[in-house]
Amino acid sequence: MATNIESNKVIINASQEVVYTFLTDFKNIKELLPQDKISDWNATVDQCSFKIQNAAIIPLVKDSVEPSNKINIKSGDKAPFPFTLEVFINELDGGEGCEAYMHFEGEINAFLKMMVVKPLTNLFNYMAKRMQEVHA
Repeated sequence: MATNIESNKVIINASQEVVYTFLTDFKNIKELLPQDKISDWNATVDQCSFKIQNAAIIPLVKDSVEPSNKINIKSGDKAPFPFTLEVFINELDGGEGCEAYMHFEGEINAFLKMMVVKPLTNLFNYMAKRMQEVHA
């Protein structure tokens, strides 16, 4: 049974193209993470990994992209469970900025699910808010 989590939708004061370009370089993902809760950061343009405080190492790998619209990310080899993370970037009517949000789908067993859903939801909402702040 898949676990689905969707972040809050945020309005970003930057063009869809600017946000997309920023997010497709995985070295930039560090700016979206809570610095006081991550360690062991490692990144290239197409993948990154980090350790979340009191949790596992999370490896992210760029899977595919739909230019300017969507970035598909999948879990790397050492992830605690298989997952996908989609980042959606939609241009606002009139071209004044864009809206972005994330959709997570993971194969998490029932025991682990009880422990990770709230922290993951908080993490994705934090990352969405940081997308907004970085481009303010």
